[in-house]
Amino acid sequence: MNNGIAMNSTRQILALVAGCVLAGTASCVWAQDWPQWRGANRDAKAVGFRAPQTWPKELTQKWKVTVGEGAATPSLVGNDLFVFARQEGGEILRCLDAATGQERWRDKHDALGAEGPASGHSGPRCSPTVAEGKVVTLGLRGVLSCHEVASGKRLWRKEDFTGAWPRFFTSASPLVANGLCVAVLGGPGNGGVIAYDLASGSEKWRWTGDGAAYASPVLITVDGTPYALTQTDTKMVALALADGKLAWETPFVVQGRGYNAATPIVAGDTVIYLGSGRGATAVKFEKEESGLAGKELWKNADNSVQFNTPVLKSGFLYGLTAGNEFFCLNAQDGKTAWTAPWAPAATDAAPASTGGGGRGGRGGRGGGGSGFGSVVDAGSVLLALTPSSMLVVFEPNPQAYKEIARLKVADSPTYAYPVASGNRLFIKDQDAVTLWTVD
Repeated sequence: MNNGIAMNSTRQILALVAGCVLAGTASCVWAQDWPQWRGANRDAKAVGFRAPQTWPKELTQKWKVTVGEGAATPSLVGNDLFVFARQEGGEILRCLDAATGQERWRDKHDALGAEGPASGHSGPRCSPTVAEGKVVTLGLRGVLSCHEVASGKRLWRKEDFTGAWPRFFTSASPLVANGLCVAVLGGPGNGGVIAYDLASGSEKWRWTGDGAAYASPVLITVDGTPYALTQTDTKMVALALADGKLAWETPFVVQGRGYNAATPIVAGDTVIYLGSGRGATAVKFEKEESGLAGKELWKNADNSVQFNTPVLKSGFLYGLTAGNEFFCLNAQDGKTAWTAPWAPAATDAAPASTGGGGRGGRGGRGGGGSGFGSVVDAGSVLLALTPSSMLVVFEPNPQAYKEIARLKVADSPTYAYPVASGNRLFIKDQDAVTLWTVD
């Protein structure tokens, strides 16, 4: 069909190495790092993870540090672990020693937590983005900050839309590309996409053609031209990275009580996007004089996601539906390969509910949460983590769901992605981060 769907893992690793930047004491962003939302390429691939031939019945805990409330996935670069959470009446960005959990530096700013239906889950949702010797955070109420990795010194801060946010608060992790920081800010009736100069914080462009939802933007390059691609409140849009001009859009209106919360999946010049009640759609882009032309390749109405972005591996999508079913979908033709109910085992102890909010949406329920989950491509295995705090290891097998192991990783709900690197797993639960090793 096209060569975009079949991703070449060797090219991905070479791209990581070629794009590696040393700045100050910051470590290079190599394949084993997880420097932003969904990893180095925002594709949920943990390239440097070493899965054992035989999984143990239990993981080995190396350290655990209480860091505060939040669903933001930590970011790992070298031996620096960046954790963004709510504690002591504000939002705190910490840089921890990944080996020991000891704090290198912290920066705190006073900030109110969530209220209303999200009040039971009051910490930030957006993952720190680490690039070019800087770390960028986006707080619960839209405070965008940039710090120096080496020292924690705050370089700039923006509060353009701190009076507007989605119903369950800001959840779109900022994207850094080509020296720009791209952030989806504001709320449904008052917001948009803004690009700032990463070094200075000066605004470069602003697009306000639709308000913000919960999805994080990604980068797609078509015929050598980069675009920021994202779900907004009612649309899918592609904006030219250089100037923010709208290159392509299509309606993507929420159905019923659903949410636009899934990150678009990029495979070459093709994007696959998903949403609650709307299944999955694949579109292939071509450049034209006015921007981009999108040709629909297929649609699949069977597998709608809520608060999960599937992972693309070897031409197949693996994810978790809004109805709590694992699924496998053929990315070549859009046909469903299999589905399997997510069913906690009888020995799984469900953690207490967080009450509400979650990662940009409704409540954390102990048995797995409705549609909440993270799936990671860890090489020879797939890792899935739901609010149940049980890490599920299963095969990347398009023929059938085959579970390998199920491991307890926390005593409270887990909404963040598991960060897998080497034989390590960094897990953020309700108020702490833990380093586990697979021995």
